[in-house]
Amino acid sequence: MPASLNPPQALTPLAAPLTFTAPVMPLISKLTEKLQRHPKRIVFAEGADPRVLQAARQWVTRRMGVPILLGDRAAIKEAAAKLDVNLQGIRIIEPERSEDFDAFVIQLEQIRRIKGLKLAEAAAAMKDNGYFATMMVATGQADGIVSGATHTASSALRPIFQIIPRLPGVLHASSLMVLDFDEKKVGSDGSLFLTDCGVIPDPTAEQLCDIALSTASIARHLTNEVPRVAMLSYSTKSLSNQPTLVKVRHATELARARAKSLHFEIEIEGEIQVDAALDLAVAKIKGVQSAVGGRANVLVFPDLNSGNIAFKLVQLLAGANTFGQILTGLSKPAAEISRGASAHDVFGAAAIVGVQAIDRRLLHGDA
Repeated sequence: MPASLNPPQALTPLAAPLTFTAPVMPLISKLTEKLQRHPKRIVFAEGADPRVLQAARQWVTRRMGVPILLGDRAAIKEAAAKLDVNLQGIRIIEPERSEDFDAFVIQLEQIRRIKGLKLAEAAAAMKDNGYFATMMVATGQADGIVSGATHTASSALRPIFQIIPRLPGVLHASSLMVLDFDEKKVGSDGSLFLTDCGVIPDPTAEQLCDIALSTASIARHLTNEVPRVAMLSYSTKSLSNQPTLVKVRHATELARARAKSLHFEIEIEGEIQVDAALDLAVAKIKGVQSAVGGRANVLVFPDLNSGNIAFKLVQLLAGANTFGQILTGLSKPAAEISRGASAHDVFGAAAIVGVQAIDRRLLHGDA
């Protein structure tokens, strides 16, 4: 694990000359430029899905690397023809016919032997595109995985969590959603990282600590900003000893202590309400004087209910671009996308996964 907004001022006569402010570039556009410099191989488990095909075509057109589609070759070609999607530059693999199939079966059996998995069971599992795709990433044949377009979350997550190890020091993997506003001045140039919105239903303080630091690490990697983490609750610095508030406070203390031990530069505030985390005026009224107040770019929810509800509300009512779930705390980049995702959502999730695979020294050294 690694390492402002001001309220508008009133206009006055004879004010200082106006200065030009460059338009904010959406996060995905920034990441696309990074991948054009450092192309990556992303494997898509559901290769015949129309949204995946369209996202893969964009990946090639924008010269971001090589998309790898898994599935029946004839079915993929037929689906591409119906959409008039050119498959040039896109790699197609049929898992059961791949020369790597038998080796992947043996490796899966070895990984899951402690759980009692037999060789025949490993062979049956490897026929599932999700397992084959994950094994490609685990063995370095792809740089990241995007799956879930046609499967339930549990089905898409299972092979990823079973095969890809967690990062050193991380006990609990989770997930985040990226909200990317084209013009709204919040977070990091309009980008917010919301977590956990898809994995742990009722996290403990220790799990919230892992969630906060893993998400902050990804936010730092993608934006090159010091993460400003808000540990959210329904109150801001209250005196109540209600159990959920105590949990958030304890998680905040744990995260600060662990970040300090890791020499990870970070700002953390909690417990704090979401308005105080995102609005400078509200933060001032509620006495939040840290760098997080009104400027948070990472929002850590106290449970899965609140996180999932919040991001779907913002997505539907505010029209924000949403990308994820991006899995956190793992040693390899992976995303589990919603079955309701658009081609744009698939492409954005792949871009985030791809940039995670770029070495940090290269990623921000070429800016």
